[in-house]
Amino acid sequence: MRIHTLFVTLALLSTSAFAQWALLRTDADSLIRIGRDYIYAARFEEARRTFSDVIARYPHHPAGYFLDAMIEWWQMQLDRRNIKSYEGAFLQKIDRVIALCDSILEQNPYDIAGLFFKGGALGYRGRYYATVQSWLKAANDGRLALDILIKCNQLAPANHDIMLGTGIYNYYAAALPEKYPVLKPIMVFLPSGDKRLGILQLEAAARSATYADIEAKVLLQQVYSSQFENQPQDYLRISQELYDRYPTNPLFHRRYAVALLQVGMYDSSYSHWQRILEAYRAKKPYYDAYAAREALYYIGWYLFTVGRYEESLPYFYKCDEACRLLDEDPSGFMVKLNLYVGKIYDLQGKRDLAIMQYKKVLSWQDIQNSHEEASRYLQTPYGK
Repeated sequence: MRIHTLFVTLALLSTSAFAQWALLRTDADSLIRIGRDYIYAARFEEARRTFSDVIARYPHHPAGYFLDAMIEWWQMQLDRRNIKSYEGAFLQKIDRVIALCDSILEQNPYDIAGLFFKGGALGYRGRYYATVQSWLKAANDGRLALDILIKCNQLAPANHDIMLGTGIYNYYAAALPEKYPVLKPIMVFLPSGDKRLGILQLEAAARSATYADIEAKVLLQQVYSSQFENQPQDYLRISQELYDRYPTNPLFHRRYAVALLQVGMYDSSYSHWQRILEAYRAKKPYYDAYAAREALYYIGWYLFTVGRYEESLPYFYKCDEACRLLDEDPSGFMVKLNLYVGKIYDLQGKRDLAIMQYKKVLSWQDIQNSHEEASRYLQTPYGK
């Protein structure tokens, strides 16, 4: 999951192609805007009909084909238990985009639409290959897409949509080798990055790009997260903008709830986790078992934090059940919730049960000092 982010830095040019299409056809511009919003709102059937219309009107332009492939991409992001059901269609559609772009570039190697959409297709295919650990294929797509990014930047250096690609590369080319030293040998063969410049370019794209603004915000979420820059206020700013605009997207909803938690707005975060759990129970689209597991954990955590221990236990129990269904190995959720259950047992005077919980936590991987806490409470009961 970490290494695949490298290939985002090399390859993601997707939405920068939209600006050139807008210059060509006003009606296509309108359809693209509508369809793009359908994708981010997780209204995929409406998006599919919209992009089918684009393809029917302009069968020799790659825009409609590329955007249609993005439907499968986002379904893979949201429908995490059924990823394999979308993989074949995604790869087939991406290959079709690349083939069409190659035919255009054979006639004119500097055709801006051909370059943009081929770069975007390679970028997303590289990200896919990295997630399934096909590292050589991912690296090759990343190398090819980087060459295209350089060409695009030379052709239109001030285009805010293109700044999505340059911003991603500048930030992650500098940030990833710092965070994951194993990547340093790979980056030796690529241009150096600049984290500050990358953030400025992504912010500029988020603020002023014609079509890449939303994708830039999605990337800024990752940049400002605790995994990288750890800037909770900026993470909240971006997360709220995305959730306010696309409240039916479960990914944006979950990230907004996390952002509220990180800045200490616990009551508001708790309210949103309850809504997420209710959405799962109501079987709203793409509020899946992973979202429910996350909601159960954070509701239990909130209730524990405010001293409502008896009420928190059922949520931790349900979260534990979900972890056993979803995890191959104990996840961070499972480790932490079992530690909290041990603390509650200690507070209830159930010392034998608490000791069993702490020993269980020690048998799993150490998550956020879980081993240190469990060892401490084995010696001295929690709350004493």
